[in-house]
Amino acid sequence: MKTTFRCAVVTPYHKEERFFLERCLDSVKAQTVTADHIVVSDGYPQEWLSDQAVRHIKLDRSHGDYGNTPRGIGALLAIGEEYDAILFLDADNWIAPTHIETCLNIAQQRFGDVELCDYVIARRSFMRPDETRMPIDEEQNHVDTNCFFFLRGSFHLLPFWATMPKAVSAICDRVFLGIIRQNELNWVVCPEPTVFYHCTWAPPYRDIGEEPPAGAKERVDVGKIAASFGAWSDRKKIIASRLTGGLRLFPRQ
Repeated sequence: MKTTFRCAVVTPYHKEERFFLERCLDSVKAQTVTADHIVVSDGYPQEWLSDQAVRHIKLDRSHGDYGNTPRGIGALLAIGEEYDAILFLDADNWIAPTHIETCLNIAQQRFGDVELCDYVIARRSFMRPDETRMPIDEEQNHVDTNCFFFLRGSFHLLPFWATMPKAVSAICDRVFLGIIRQNELNWVVCPEPTVFYHCTWAPPYRDIGEEPPAGAKERVDVGKIAASFGAWSDRKKIIASRLTGGLRLFPRQ
């Protein structure tokens, strides 16, 4: 790995409470490998962030796409400024102090040179609102947005976070996983979880016999999203595929 390795963390935020944002920021500051933090407001900037040691990008309106537009803008900024690694960290989540170091080390171990690795998949722990771990294993064949650690060999795919149609933004992580998997890239998986995922979905709590916290969300109805594609014209489907890197969205429709 080269002597100076520059890493950017991109955090989109909307209306999250200050506590969550501070926890997120503090976890980036605590990294054993220094990273620059790019925080992008999706229409509701919190001015106190401008006094923090972050890049505070303020968008003038909310985009209603689960953070994809601010996520994509932050990634393009980091690509244009020639960072060596980019990761996404949602405002209500946080990372272990060794998260970046762990991702770099596993890439080095697997390929002998970090620059030969295109991306790393980190693991996550599901966390209750009181910051205790939930006894939940990661879903098979799924990679959460917060668990991607992108190196330069995968940067060409990052604009698709912003270009994918809003109609699929609720399942953006699944769409992007399809995009990245259809490319023959070098990747490796970290063995231990270093991402702390604040679980705001109701089903995982019920799965372990617990009452979901107030405001917890139900699962996204993927079938409903897929069904909506049936009404699209062939031309609209072709354009949607182009905006997702050639991915065939819901091919049975």
